[in-house]
Amino acid sequence: MELSRTGRGHRGSRWPVLLGLLAVCYAVAALGGLASADAGDTYSALDRPSWAPPGWLFGPVWTVLYGTIAVAAWLVLRNPQGPTRTAMTWWSVQLLLNLAWTPLFFAADQYGLAFLDICLLLAALVITMGLFARHRMAAALLLVPYALWVTFAAALNLAIWLSNT
Repeated sequence: MELSRTGRGHRGSRWPVLLGLLAVCYAVAALGGLASADAGDTYSALDRPSWAPPGWLFGPVWTVLYGTIAVAAWLVLRNPQGPTRTAMTWWSVQLLLNLAWTPLFFAADQYGLAFLDICLLLAALVITMGLFARHRMAAALLLVPYALWVTFAAALNLAIWLSNT
C-alpha cells in the first residue's frame, strides 16, 4: 500500500498500527509495574548515590518514553525505505530487554544481572536507532531521549549495585 503525504494509503489509515504499537509498549510498562509493585519502598530503602532522582520521577518519564518508542516504530512502519524486518526485530529485542530489567532489579534484587540486562538493552537500542535511521531519521531521533535515560539508568543501576552488595 502506497502512502500519500497525509499518511493515508489507498485502503485506509495507519492509525490502528500506531494504536497497536502503543498498546504493546504500555503493556510492557504495565507488566513492569506488576513486577515492581513495591518499587517505591525498595528504591527508598537502597543506598543510592546523591545524584539519584526521586522515585516519583520514574513513572512520568517512562510514560513519555514508552510513547516515543511506539511512535518511532510507527514512523518506520508507516513509510519504510526497504524491508523493516531487521529494524523491527531489534526494536522488539530492546523492548524485551526493557521488560526484563524491572523484575530483575526490583522483584529479584539481582542488581548485577539487571546491570547486564540494561547494558544489553542499551546496545540493542543503539542498533535499533541505527536501523531506524536508515528508514526515517525522525524515528531514530525520537529514541535519543530513551537512549539518554537508559544510559543514566545504567549508571544508577551500577552505582546501586556497587553500594548495596
